[in-house]
Amino acid sequence: MRILVCGSPALVDQLSSYADYHRDPRNIFTHYIGVPMIMWAVVILLARVQWGLLAGVPLSLALVAASAAAVYYCRLDLRYGLFMTALLATMLALAIPIAAQSSALWLAWGLGLFGVGWVIQFIGHYYEGRKPAFFDDVMGLVIGPLFVVAELSFAMGLRKPLQAEIERRSGPVRRRELAGA
Repeated sequence: MRILVCGSPALVDQLSSYADYHRDPRNIFTHYIGVPMIMWAVVILLARVQWGLLAGVPLSLALVAASAAAVYYCRLDLRYGLFMTALLATMLALAIPIAAQSSALWLAWGLGLFGVGWVIQFIGHYYEGRKPAFFDDVMGLVIGPLFVVAELSFAMGLRKPLQAEIERRSGPVRRRELAGA
């Protein structure tokens, strides 16, 4: 019997595959900013497509997508999945009032966050010297937010066995050399 101390094999596989494209600390830092912006932008844009209410909550494409993503994240890892569920619920709660505004305001928020978020992402990948993961595997678009949460947890000293396994597979995050050294 195999005991997993670092997460499900699927979680380790997904995060390691994504980490292969993210070993430069500057790139990872840009993901802390850009990925949440893109994620919230998508929620804002999808929140406009509604077809009723359920217990006072608008039934929307954003709710369907967020629910599907939350289930996927929970299946990969319950702890990260519950955090991602709370994050998605918060984004959805903040997106609903924006989606109810004029089309110009809704699009300004949604497309503005989306565009700026991607510019930040591509700056990070310039430092990485490698294209974004989703160019090779569309699942990178779903794993990106989970990767950010995992990297933040590692920075806080949490989930060390998971971090060690990802680094065993993908290599450690590169250290920035001192200028002139």
